Amino acid sequence: MSVIFAIAGFLSATWVARIPAVSSKLDLDTAQLGTLLLFIGIGSLVGFQIIGGMIERFGSARTSLGFGVGYLISLSLLALSPNAIVLGVVLLFYGFAFGSLDVAMNAQGVTVERGLGKPIMGSLHGFFSLGALLGAVAGGGVAGLGIGVTAHFILCTIVGLVVLFWANEGQIPDEVVAREESAPKRRFGLPPRSLWVLGLIAFFAAVGEGGMGDWSALYIRDEIGSSEGLAALGFSAFSLTMLIGRFAGDKIVATFGAVRVVGIGSAISAIGMLIAVLPGTLPTALIGFAIMGIGLAPAFPIVYSAAGATPGIASGAAVAAVATIGYTGFLLGPPVLGWVGHVTGLKGALLIVAALLAAIVPFAGALGRAPKPSTEVISTH
Repeated sequence: MSVIFAIAGFLSATWVARIPAVSSKLDLDTAQLGTLLLFIGIGSLVGFQIIGGMIERFGSARTSLGFGVGYLISLSLLALSPNAIVLGVVLLFYGFAFGSLDVAMNAQGVTVERGLGKPIMGSLHGFFSLGALLGAVAGGGVAGLGIGVTAHFILCTIVGLVVLFWANEGQIPDEVVAREESAPKRRFGLPPRSLWVLGLIAFFAAVGEGGMGDWSALYIRDEIGSSEGLAALGFSAFSLTMLIGRFAGDKIVATFGAVRVVGIGSAISAIGMLIAVLPGTLPTALIGFAIMGIGLAPAFPIVYSAAGATPGIASGAAVAAVATIGYTGFLLGPPVLGWVGHVTGLKGALLIVAALLAAIVPFAGALGRAPKPSTEVISTH
């Protein structure tokens, strides 16, 4: 299971690393590229609406395999797109496959976690982050060697398919979840009330992660006045501590519980943002962003784990519903922060992020659902 998470992270970073090459190949300006990239988010949201039902019908193992194959194929199609129109269609499919795979592999993670009887979601998300780090490094290296994006993406697709089918052998069947008779069957991923708070936590955490990815470097460059090279260190510090936090998170959750970890972690991440923003210096920005990463790291894995353990709701449907709300934060958060930053400056926009992260604290009690212990021994790749 960890390998599938790593594959997803690797492919995501591979695409991001070669966006300039695809843009140059099709002679896209910034406005055109920005518009086209929205299709990824739209495709993901469409995927969230159907994936829950597909997991209930086919199981998370088969569904993650199927959409993993689609995701790998879509990478090559991106490189083969001859014009902006075709690229837009492929990006829609790419986002659809990625969003569906994300939910399916998290639902499978919930199943494995229940079987093991201990938290593992943090480590699984850590493998996604590790795969993303490796994909970014490999993508930059390949670009530096002058290797074309088509050859690069096709090679990744071929190797990825081999690894994916090998990793699929470690997946297990889902548990059968009895649906409560009073609970109507829901369509289009609309969450029942029992998942609203989890979705809200995911939304706030997504705004924090998305805000860091889109605005941390610009804050360091424009507000602090550092060079572009130094500006990139802010997101690097955040990403590194988030990677560490996710791998360490499972043991911490097992010791202190999900409620305390997310509640205290969210408070720490909000404090980290204040440290990064208020003094307005490069050292404090780097320290603050690093603190923010370590505090925010466990939020998404724990939210998905809690959603999947919701009584009376199949794990795939629950994860899809929460993911729909959470990914809305990824889509809406960065542009809204940009509009706010245009009026108040990026410092004001990032202070809003700090407030949203602090707002997670009173809702952390909804994360008290723990994986159900099992005596069954499970082995995974």
